[in-house]
Amino acid sequence: MHVEEFIPNTPQKKIGEGSVGFTSPSNIALVKYWGKKPHQIPANPSISFTLNNCKTETFLRYTPKTSDGFSFEVYLDGKKQPEFRPKIEQFFERISIYSPFLANFHFDIETTNTFPHSSGIASSASGMSALAMCIVALEALVYEDSDAQFLKRKASFLARLGSGSACRSIEGGFVVWGAHSSILGSSDLEGVAFPFEVHEVFKDYQDAILLVDKGEKQVSSSVGHNLMHNHPFAKERFQQAHDHLDALIPILKSGDLNAFIHIIEREALTLHAMMMSSDPYFILMKPNTLKVINTLWSFRKETQIPICFTLDAGANVHVLYPKRYATEVEQFIQNKLSGYCQNGQYILDHVGKGVEPIKI
Repeated sequence: MHVEEFIPNTPQKKIGEGSVGFTSPSNIALVKYWGKKPHQIPANPSISFTLNNCKTETFLRYTPKTSDGFSFEVYLDGKKQPEFRPKIEQFFERISIYSPFLANFHFDIETTNTFPHSSGIASSASGMSALAMCIVALEALVYEDSDAQFLKRKASFLARLGSGSACRSIEGGFVVWGAHSSILGSSDLEGVAFPFEVHEVFKDYQDAILLVDKGEKQVSSSVGHNLMHNHPFAKERFQQAHDHLDALIPILKSGDLNAFIHIIEREALTLHAMMMSSDPYFILMKPNTLKVINTLWSFRKETQIPICFTLDAGANVHVLYPKRYATEVEQFIQNKLSGYCQNGQYILDHVGKGVEPIKI
């Protein structure tokens, strides 16, 4: 696959003003992407599952114009957000060769998150994927004979150029991003649906997101990714991600929860080990992050319930568990783990379906 296939080569149609809208969820990586090459290319493959409840709703309202350059305003929860302009402008510049019609319209980008603002859940994945779907929906109006499946692939390709992990939010269920020798069709350029059999236990897997710390991270993910370029353990880490993804293929098929837990928790701790051993080094976990992990381990040992955790590049903890244990685990979270969360806040979520259009 080459990037040229995403460059339109048919005449544009003139269309009037209108709007399109999509919801897109966030996702949680199981095998982590950490380190990237130019043009938002991942240094290693990753696999995630798409969430259901934590999502962004975006409307793209467009009006034809004749002036040069990009023209847009961004609104969050109905309020203009000028601080979002640089990121959107950079995104438009990156995708302009693939979506040249963007310069022909003024856009009002109206977005709302279903999860609390500043909750510590990264909204870049859900936000950029929702915007990318709106853009390809507009493309379907501008160019004749646009193929729906191709446009969905293109949305993942475009979303990656806004936020790497956003390319994993287009499809539902388990999604792979990054070329991997055992997964036919896997690509550094877009996220693809996991092509192998998935055991029933994983199809409705639960994710309780514990909001340990809602503050801004002292080191951004972009800076953290760049620190992998000269990291002393980078080569071994990238190989480990390939090996873990290989190992997950039969695990996801068989439903082996103990093997699943071992890889998922190892991935989470390795991610933070890379941060703590970079130069400069940094720590994003907080004291309560460690208290959650140790309390969870004790609960698992005492009850034999196959509960585990994963972490993103931050202090918050994702508690993962099969749906059949939801009653016991959610009582444990309420009684024990919520005390380690800011204001006792946590969000219950599960595997979801990916992007969906909003009827206007």
